[in-house]
Amino acid sequence: MSESPMIPLSIAVLTISDTRDEAGDRSGQTLVERLEAAGHRLAEKRIVPDDVYRIRAVVAGWIADDDVQVVLTTGGTGFTGRDSTPEAVAPLLDKHIEGFGELFRQLSFEEIGSSTVQSRCLGGLSNATVIFCLPGSTGACRTGWDRILEEQLDSRHRPCNFANLVIPGRGTQDHG
Repeated sequence: MSESPMIPLSIAVLTISDTRDEAGDRSGQTLVERLEAAGHRLAEKRIVPDDVYRIRAVVAGWIADDDVQVVLTTGGTGFTGRDSTPEAVAPLLDKHIEGFGELFRQLSFEEIGSSTVQSRCLGGLSNATVIFCLPGSTGACRTGWDRILEEQLDSRHRPCNFANLVIPGRGTQDHG
């Protein structure tokens, strides 16, 4: 980490679930607690059912919002039932962050073994907004934040980070 101050980011959190409400959303709350503890600002938090078009509408709205720099989603990345987060989000991405899913599954393997192959988590960049889609378990959100996202969303992390791609005046922003 460099000695310069960390530049806080504006982060939106979306929980995808057909059953959770705000009181029972431990995964979304875990992400909120961790991003705020790291010095970032919660832009908005929402819960939507696992429906491709409702997920896509919320994420697309945040991508278009200049006040949102990062979108974190939790849920809908598996193979069961209506899991459809990758199908909803992938078409919105200008660039995919292949290494995010690869690294997440590697780290997750240490915790849950071969079951990690069922995780379809993904990351990408769209309209100077970075998006990370995590599984719905609280443990997966802790792993994703603590072992990848906390560093990658810190503007001081070297040799590179995603924060500097979404901070105005830094990186290689392209607003189309």
